[in-house]
Amino acid sequence: MIAQIGSELRKFVSTRMGGWLLLLMVGYMAFLAATMAFALTGGQVDSSTPTQVLSPLALVRAVYTIAVSLGYVFPVIVGTLAVTAEFRHHTIATTFLFEPSRTRFVLAKFAAMVPVGLAFGVAGIGAGVGAGAGVLAIRGHATMLNDASVWASIGMGVAALTVWALVGVGVGLMVTNQVAAVVIILAFTQFVEPIARMALPAALGAAGSKVASFLPGAAGESMAQGSIYSAFTTGSLLSWWQGALVLIAYALVFAAIGRLTTLRRDV
Repeated sequence: MIAQIGSELRKFVSTRMGGWLLLLMVGYMAFLAATMAFALTGGQVDSSTPTQVLSPLALVRAVYTIAVSLGYVFPVIVGTLAVTAEFRHHTIATTFLFEPSRTRFVLAKFAAMVPVGLAFGVAGIGAGVGAGAGVLAIRGHATMLNDASVWASIGMGVAALTVWALVGVGVGLMVTNQVAAVVIILAFTQFVEPIARMALPAALGAAGSKVASFLPGAAGESMAQGSIYSAFTTGSLLSWWQGALVLIAYALVFAAIGRLTTLRRDV
């Protein structure tokens, strides 16, 4: 198994796509965090003014964990490409020749994506914290980087993005066509879930808000206890451990479906 995990890691680092996605994520998250920090502190330089919408803690959490709310698509795509690339480049047959067990193949993919997802988590959250804290300081808002609960949210944000890479592996196992998988991911993360998270509470009230909290994006935000969506009353969050269980469950269920369907076929 160790040799198989090492092989999977070598496959990943041998391509440039992962590196480009990492750089793109860093730049995009820094831009979003800076923009969000500027927007949320508009007119709030004097803390005595009544224009503040969010509490200071909710504001900094929303800014620092922006990657969990809007950047999780990057580790998902990376995890998906780790699987779909095998089918696109027709290396899957060779992989199964050296490791016939489909289950061990799935486990090796999961294990190899943990450090990769961790790297994306550290980079994405780090970019958000760096850029966001800088703008907050310039705007005269407390960065709250001396608050232990803020660092807990930052750490759990990294963990959430790591789990998202595993969700991507599950998606890749279910949908092995690379183009189709990426299109589905982009459609769901950028359109379907954001619309659902706003529409469900509006249409169904508290019941809709509860349902929305179990969507994968909301589960990831629950881990970090920071969310742009919930900050503006478009849904509530689960506790951090409930969010972790829900998001891990998505990864495991997707992988199980792929194992029982895609990987049972001859390649």
